[in-house]
Amino acid sequence: MKTILITGGAGYVGTLLTEKLLNKNYKVIVYDTFWFGDFLKNNENLTKIKGDIRDLKKISNINQNIDAVIHLACISNDNTFELNESLSEEINFNSFRPLIAHFKKIGVKRFINASSSSVYGYSDSPNVTEEHPLIPLTLYNKFKGLCEPILFEHNSKEFVCVNVRPATICGYSPRMRFDLSVNILTHLATRKKEITVFGGKQMRPNLHIQDMCNFYQCLLDADDELVGGKTYNISDENISIENIAVKIKEIFKNKYHEEIKIVQTPSEDDKRSYYLNSDKAKKELKFKLKYSIEDAIHEIYSVLKTEKFQDSLENDIYYNIKTLKKLRLS
Repeated sequence: MKTILITGGAGYVGTLLTEKLLNKNYKVIVYDTFWFGDFLKNNENLTKIKGDIRDLKKISNINQNIDAVIHLACISNDNTFELNESLSEEINFNSFRPLIAHFKKIGVKRFINASSSSVYGYSDSPNVTEEHPLIPLTLYNKFKGLCEPILFEHNSKEFVCVNVRPATICGYSPRMRFDLSVNILTHLATRKKEITVFGGKQMRPNLHIQDMCNFYQCLLDADDELVGGKTYNISDENISIENIAVKIKEIFKNKYHEEIKIVQTPSEDDKRSYYLNSDKAKKELKFKLKYSIEDAIHEIYSVLKTEKFQDSLENDIYYNIKTLKKLRLS
């Protein structure tokens, strides 16, 4: 039974990933600050450690043998990063080199790093592959990109390093976020019957959270020679923000018989726009996507109609930047 350590394992993706790996008979160690709560179900093969990735001493005290690390922990997305730039740089960049050096030293066999497709910034290319230049538009993009060469400095036969550039994630997780594009717009449509679109022409790649978790498991199981030293884009549909809104409006009308109003507002705040190509993952790893934006819209609508997330408009826990503002971290 392999033991996987997930930094940020109590987050939006991490919580669902932990659950899936436990169901596949992995042992999982979740190392997380738990700033956004703990939605992990107890399991005899799950160890939870509350800690900051800057605290290398605490990480060094983990006494279990670790086969692989999936590094998800970070201050995520642009707005949250800019809330406290020095803190964000410490967590997203300064802590990375000592963290990866430690895991290599103690004999971890595989390190999977979650970068971001936002490292591409802006591109009018209809085919952004892994070889496309990185054009960071924000500090979040910049530091995600700067970690990648550090990762590959450590790649070897004994310490296999893999880098992932995911699209914007959507869909349901027990640790829910309503501050990601598809999730935001579906949430507003369900609760307010009105969607506000800022700008709207920006092209964005999207990926269902279930496919994201499946891809991490694929990278855990793949042969060393196949994935060592590699970077993979992973996405499903490239679609503009305004067309996500139109898609939601049509689904609500045809499936739920509800009319949704779309309000568009000019915006200069977010210029990121690119078409992500994920052919490399599909060809080299034979990875198949199983979910879609439509699946995410349906499941978010369905869960919002239950007793879950009744406080979704008021509770800051579903919004990263609001929660971190309240915590006043340093």
